[in-house]
Amino acid sequence: MTQTRLDPLDLVCRHDLVEKLIELVLVGPPVGPPSVVARLEDMAATLCGVDTSNLRVVVFGGGTGLSNVIGGDSRNPGWASDPFQGMKEVFPNARSIVCVTDDGGSTGELLKDLPLIALGDIRHVLLSSIRKKVLAKTYDLNNEECHQIVAILHRLFNLRFNNRPSSIKDLLGGGLALPGLPGEMADGLTALLDSIYDDPRLSRLLERPHCLGNLLLAAAIYRDVQTDSPSSEDILAGINRLGALIGVTRGSVLPCTTTPAHLKVRYSNGVLVSGENKTATARRNTAVDRVFVEFAKEPNVPEEVLEAISSSDIIVFAPGSLYTSIIPILQVPGIAEKVRSNSTALKILVGNLWIQKGETDLVLEDPRRKFYVSDLINAYHRNIPGGVKDLFEQVLILGLQDIPGNILQSYAVEDKVPIYLDRGKVRQMGFAPVEARIFSDRALKERKVQHDPLTLAKAIKTLWAARDHIPRGVESDLPASFQYTHYNRQDRLTPDMRRIFVLQRLKEWQLDDGLVNDLEQIFWRHWDIRQDHLDQVKGVEVIKEDQWQRSLQWDRVSSFYDPEDGKIKIHESMSADPASLEGAFLVALGQSLLGNYARDKKVAPMEQDGFLLGKVYKLTLEPEENRRCFFSPSELCQFLQLARMQHAADNEFLFTRLISGNEGFTPPGMLMGLVYAWYLDSRYASNIEYKMAITRIPMTGLVREQVLMLNRRMNTIDFFRKVVFRHTAPVFDEQPGKEE
Repeated sequence: MTQTRLDPLDLVCRHDLVEKLIELVLVGPPVGPPSVVARLEDMAATLCGVDTSNLRVVVFGGGTGLSNVIGGDSRNPGWASDPFQGMKEVFPNARSIVCVTDDGGSTGELLKDLPLIALGDIRHVLLSSIRKKVLAKTYDLNNEECHQIVAILHRLFNLRFNNRPSSIKDLLGGGLALPGLPGEMADGLTALLDSIYDDPRLSRLLERPHCLGNLLLAAAIYRDVQTDSPSSEDILAGINRLGALIGVTRGSVLPCTTTPAHLKVRYSNGVLVSGENKTATARRNTAVDRVFVEFAKEPNVPEEVLEAISSSDIIVFAPGSLYTSIIPILQVPGIAEKVRSNSTALKILVGNLWIQKGETDLVLEDPRRKFYVSDLINAYHRNIPGGVKDLFEQVLILGLQDIPGNILQSYAVEDKVPIYLDRGKVRQMGFAPVEARIFSDRALKERKVQHDPLTLAKAIKTLWAARDHIPRGVESDLPASFQYTHYNRQDRLTPDMRRIFVLQRLKEWQLDDGLVNDLEQIFWRHWDIRQDHLDQVKGVEVIKEDQWQRSLQWDRVSSFYDPEDGKIKIHESMSADPASLEGAFLVALGQSLLGNYARDKKVAPMEQDGFLLGKVYKLTLEPEENRRCFFSPSELCQFLQLARMQHAADNEFLFTRLISGNEGFTPPGMLMGLVYAWYLDSRYASNIEYKMAITRIPMTGLVREQVLMLNRRMNTIDFFRKVVFRHTAPVFDEQPGKEE
């Protein structure tokens, strides 16, 4: 033991050299002999003194995660007390590349009226990107004045309203005073506020609940635009225009694409639905398999984005929603390839701290276990064209050993579970895991665990300084990745164009205003409802209790499609609650796809030797020349067979179903409606969710009867995806390693 030589860094309790260096910078030297501690202090000072002012840094991400990394979460009420922090201070040349597929909140409301990319996350990151030096130089301000200005901007950008403000004064209220801003900034923002009221393209936005920052950004984009559809140059100019007013360096916030884009999510059971916001609200109880970005037209990537990636010294993938922040950016054509081709940059994936309901709460490979960092990487690999090779090398994550156990326990009580590091597996995948104390000590005192912008920036700075000493992963054992091209809408409709069609159809139905508003919201939430799904519907009626003539004995579904007059009939008890109305309408809309397909339906007893064995359900189809139906004859036959109807050999129009004993069954029309509603949102058809639960059970644990049942369920889902909702693009069925 007397001959053992100890390195001073052996006193730092971390796995490897880089983790020890980050610990030195973030925490300081441990207790030890003064001569050793002094050497460690010198090391920490040297690392902190590395000049990063000229480094070119690119950070990818969505709203909250990217905003927090760049300069703190600017939506947080306390952000204005410490706005000048994070990567923008450590790396002044940091540039944010923002995801634009959000469709919820104020952003979703904007998309109803304007053919734009999602602006909410850009607004969020723009506010976080305000730099004190830029603000002070632009308006000749001192330190205190910079903080005062940012406090006003923080309140202004995050101001929300639900009802139309009658004037700018009414909008701002008594607590916000633009005169408190520098003259040039106040004049510029006032001009944008004026245009919101004066420009007819923008004034209609005031009718909806909005965040004022989004309206200011929209006004900046449309300021010099004469048409309804701004060009790519107009969008970039508008972002830079608003950024210049508030102290943001030109080009430091960029959208990943200027083409309107929408997210599609495919679950492990084959269901494919549209909408980023839907993944957060619709609990599928099924792991996400893949996501796809659907573009309104051929996607455009700003040249500034590609140039920033090519010239960057450091590339960072910010933490955030797994499937709705980083992956959509890297599915934009050209971006992933640019990242890979930059072979000299330090590339870092910042791992998430917690699982996210609807995204990372279930593991595709094994739904029974918790989510690990390797699962995070696998999800990226499945969903990014070409996989994760050469996209990043280091995975920077928070070490759970640094979090007090009682805090983790309190989170567990709230059903909030951390993402665990499986260090060996991550190394086998070819990446270097780096654990560090990148959480906020201040937040920890409030029993909250979250990324701290400053400590995260310092950790990345240390990684840059020690980049030649970072241990490498072994040769990757990742499976073949997906190779697919991007997907464009065939009809080239933007959300606002689709909404115009829906409103026109609702107008034709001559409904009262309340029902029109409810149905408009239903159509908006379910983007997969096709225009031709409405072809058989002539109107919607809410039927009073004493006039309801349909029995609720068997199906207890309080809505149906009436082929006699082509109207959807909904029991009045469903209209009082929006969720009940939505479920009832979707079921009936699904039934309407069959139109007047049935000429006759009968149930007859089945007897043999005087014993009643059961019943036989007989369905006679309307002849094709008289049939009004969404499906072709072969598609209709396919569905009836999925509903376990037997096609008579001697009568092309006759289908039968034998029902044993006193058992019940779901007729084809009701089955169509229930599965239609379940496919769009499983919360509206719990009975179908019960039937589909078998799709979550590994086939190895099933007996033959259950395997047959599973195959029927999967074939039904496949029918709805491909035939009902016409999601037939090859990209939706592609398997790993298969060329498009």
